Amino acid sequence: MKAFSMDNSTMTFFSILFQRGEDRSRAQTAQAPDFFHDLNLDQIVDAITASKEEYNLKSYFYTPVNDIDAITYRHEVWQDLEDPILLKHINSFARKMGSMRAELTQADKLYYKYQKQRWLLSAAGIYCDAIDSLAADVSLVDLKSRGLLAFRDYLMAYLKSEGFTSLRAETEQLQADLSTIKYSVLIKNGGFKVRKYNSENDYSLEVEETFAKFKQGAVKNYRITFSEWAEMNHVEAKVLDYVALLYPEIFSSLDAYCQKNRNYLDETITVFDREIQFYIAYLEHLEIFKRTGFSFCYPGISERSKEVYDYEGFDLALAYRLRSEKSPVVCNDFYLKDRERILVVSGPNQGGKTTFARAFGQLHYLASLGCLVPGREARLFLFDQLFTHFEMEEDIENLRGKLQDDLIRIHQILKQATSNSIVVLNEIFTSTTLQDEIFLSKRVMEEIIRLDLLCVWVTFVDELASFGEQTVSMASTVFPEDTTRRTFKILRRPADGLSYAMSIAEKYRLSQDKLKKRLKI
Repeated sequence: MKAFSMDNSTMTFFSILFQRGEDRSRAQTAQAPDFFHDLNLDQIVDAITASKEEYNLKSYFYTPVNDIDAITYRHEVWQDLEDPILLKHINSFARKMGSMRAELTQADKLYYKYQKQRWLLSAAGIYCDAIDSLAADVSLVDLKSRGLLAFRDYLMAYLKSEGFTSLRAETEQLQADLSTIKYSVLIKNGGFKVRKYNSENDYSLEVEETFAKFKQGAVKNYRITFSEWAEMNHVEAKVLDYVALLYPEIFSSLDAYCQKNRNYLDETITVFDREIQFYIAYLEHLEIFKRTGFSFCYPGISERSKEVYDYEGFDLALAYRLRSEKSPVVCNDFYLKDRERILVVSGPNQGGKTTFARAFGQLHYLASLGCLVPGREARLFLFDQLFTHFEMEEDIENLRGKLQDDLIRIHQILKQATSNSIVVLNEIFTSTTLQDEIFLSKRVMEEIIRLDLLCVWVTFVDELASFGEQTVSMASTVFPEDTTRRTFKILRRPADGLSYAMSIAEKYRLSQDKLKKRLKI
């Protein structure tokens, strides 16, 4: 099923997020992909959805659409939502729907019949107002996206439907009828009577005036504060039962109304209310970075060309962490052209190599969701599978050493990968000798080239950087005047042959910093 279909010029809306029913069904049970932790995508999704927990959005971020037209469909919706007026209207609708859900939740918690019914009526009133307001608001906005245009057509048709017009009329009439109810409670000798209000005097004002002269300055306040708890006590419930006997027609109508409209919510409207928050949550998250000058763009997407690039990109998870520390975030560029497929990233430790690799994976995954991506301009590849190989703690239960574990994991990746897959490798085979590491890495590189995979490979083996025409050497850099300080810039340039030496020096505490500390220089 498409997100919308055209039949005799009538547009039928299905989903603001998915074009196919099977994609939406898949999202309902989706779990975080295996590579999420390696790429810190779990941190990104947690940050995006933190303020939207009631919508349970995470599964949407676990479900790439893997279709260019579906991605374009989402791009169009985001572009419409960049209009602050439209976004304001959608947020107003969301707040009203949230209030309605709160009323329904409270109704479910209550015990007494008529109180439950009154909360249900109140919720329906909020719902009708939300629909009326949204329909009026979006009718004045110049929409361009297929999704929101189709939704507006659906909303206008729903507004005129017999089901909604009946619900609104009955709700308004019953609210008006209930507002006419007035009654008196006569308390005497430990009992009470309930009767219709008959213009009896309200003595409360006279009592207050009588005792006003006894008021003093700053004295202890003995007044009782009534509880705000929504549940009635048994006395209040009995009073309400008697009131219902005094106004049988109104309460009979309330009974009939609740029986008829207990499932008044339109499913398509309800789904839209949840799905639109996918867009809004992401836009709100990006706004945090846009305020400090970071760029985001709608990437070009290709299913065939592997000539990918991104300018001024960055690791979204790291940027979010660093903002609280007010630390700078370094942006990096990359591109692959012609037969280039593999970015081999070398350089000193703690120079931003792993961050660069993560950003490459993040960019492609966010693009597969139809999201804007970090960067001034980008063109990315629509992959079928994304694989990562990052260092893991040894698992004592499988009785495998680190090298064996690396070999098994990389074998599984290469066995599953197709020519449309992306692989991100971070310092594999580091537990063995340099000679063995070079031998094993070259064998893996040969298979990656044979499969024609897009790949980022962080390594200390400089020989891989010039392995063939498919490989591009990139290196993390340091400040020329102080080689111990990292710039965190990753540049296209030949490997300098020092990265492995620096790794060994760091490992055995023989780096310049470590030696100075040990010698107390």
